[in-house]
Amino acid sequence: MFKHLLVPVDGSDVSKKALKEVAKLANADKAAVTLAYVSDPLPPMVYSDSTMGYGVSQKDHQKVCAAYAEDVFKNAAKALGLGIKAKSLHVSNTNLSAGILDAAKKAKADVIVMASHKRTGIKGILLGSETHEVIVHATLPVLVLG
Repeated sequence: MFKHLLVPVDGSDVSKKALKEVAKLANADKAAVTLAYVSDPLPPMVYSDSTMGYGVSQKDHQKVCAAYAEDVFKNAAKALGLGIKAKSLHVSNTNLSAGILDAAKKAKADVIVMASHKRTGIKGILLGSETHEVIVHATLPVLVLG
């Protein structure tokens, strides 16, 4: 059915659980898989990992984002299993849904396979739904796993 799956990953439990279903889909269709991680290209004003915040340069921010993306890709590849070789694509974009769509275009995917946090009600209004944004703006099919 599909020959190239783009799978946005963020390291969350929701995306890890979805990877088991992605593996089934990829094996069933013998499809290629590209894992995509979207990071914000702009560093925050301060990182506050401790009680004292500190400023960070653009270059240092990019290094941290790249290292985190590699860790997310490594864990996602483990979750997919040994039978699937996935490519990795790290995209920088200030808008997560636009970054996912950009990754799909770069990867030449024919479907985007996303996990949903299932936010509804007040949480949905306040936190928004990136999955919904991708569905609304995508020009290719979006398969939502929940």
